[in-house]
Amino acid sequence: MKYSIPPGVFDIIPNDSQEKWKSSYLWSYVEKLIREMARDYGFKEIRTPLFERSELFLRSVGDTSDIVTKEMYTFEDKGGRSLSLRPEGTAPVMRSFVENQLHHKKSVHKLFYIAPMFRYERAQAGRYRQHHQFGAEAIGNGTPEQDAELIDLLYSFYQRLGLTNLTLYINSIGTLQTRSLFREALKSFLHPYLSELSADSQTRFETNPLRILDSKDPKDREIISQAPSILNFLNEEERSHFEDLKKLLTLLKIPYKVNHLLVRGLDYYNKTVFEVVAGELGAQNSIGAGGRYDGLLSSVGGPDLPSIGFGTGIERILQTAINQEIKLPGPDVPDLFIVALGQESKNVGFQLLHQLRSENIQTEMDFNTKKVGKSLQYANDIGAKFVVVIGDQELANEEIEIKEMATGNKSKISIDAIKDFLLERAKDV
Repeated sequence: MKYSIPPGVFDIIPNDSQEKWKSSYLWSYVEKLIREMARDYGFKEIRTPLFERSELFLRSVGDTSDIVTKEMYTFEDKGGRSLSLRPEGTAPVMRSFVENQLHHKKSVHKLFYIAPMFRYERAQAGRYRQHHQFGAEAIGNGTPEQDAELIDLLYSFYQRLGLTNLTLYINSIGTLQTRSLFREALKSFLHPYLSELSADSQTRFETNPLRILDSKDPKDREIISQAPSILNFLNEEERSHFEDLKKLLTLLKIPYKVNHLLVRGLDYYNKTVFEVVAGELGAQNSIGAGGRYDGLLSSVGGPDLPSIGFGTGIERILQTAINQEIKLPGPDVPDLFIVALGQESKNVGFQLLHQLRSENIQTEMDFNTKKVGKSLQYANDIGAKFVVVIGDQELANEEIEIKEMATGNKSKISIDAIKDFLLERAKDV
């Protein structure tokens, strides 16, 4: 029986995939860049399980959110516990923070993760049932500077990758009290249009009307374009925080646009929310987003510490980079390919293989040499930079010929000199 992959997921393969963004060497490159950026900004890695108790997400994400009502992969284990595959990264980090009592160790924590998330979504370009996120969370600092640093990390990451044509949208949705006042004003505005709203928005009208502002339905968008702005409901402290954030982004020369309709899809957000969109992704054009979630930590049993975070999808980052024709690295290729003829030559070649690898020189060897021509063709196919053929004559003369594949240039050197030859050539690249 031939098996196929389930819908909504994909393989990441070592060769150039038909869809290039699925090539593992590009994922390795992006993940390496993420770790470098996180280190530069003082963020430490955290890893949480793929599944958590379902009530963690019900309590933190919100039981009216699309994630909880439509998208979670939930199952009962053999102990009768309701568990869910991780649909987003913030709630598990908060649970881990509390459970491991990290707040006793220092006052401010800056954490990051690279992890798969699982949501049962309609499979389409840019949306997958398993997707991968680079996420960052800063806990313990409620200042506008912390908001700006997190946005700076995200935006600078995109810039270091080479992405262009990006738009950063920011908004403030205030505290719970502000949102309660705005909620009533929004409902009053929407009530005359209730029958014209989409089915989802009609449901949200009672459960969470702010989510209507996030609707992608064209008719909904037309109606809410005239809706009141939550920015007019901010209290003095909330308005000051937002104004200070804008000044800091200007100071850092990070361009932004204020979008008073931006609310984000998770119920735990408050004050600052933000989103980065790319013009090349079509309808699913958001590549990263986040916001402040003061109060979330205490809702899962922890101390009441201010917090802010973001998540950015690696799939969408790579798709954007490829669509923008960003120059990306190619796959790793061997520095040297060894072809050995005869058992004694194979033994010498195998020793050489180990020695060069111990010096971090990427080396491959044909273990099943039958015809030199086929071995050389394989070396060419995998992009080897240099090739050596070791046979009885080379062993007798204690000298081999090393060939540079790109130019065809050949050099005669002793076997013992190969390491120094390759290291020296690497300096010239």
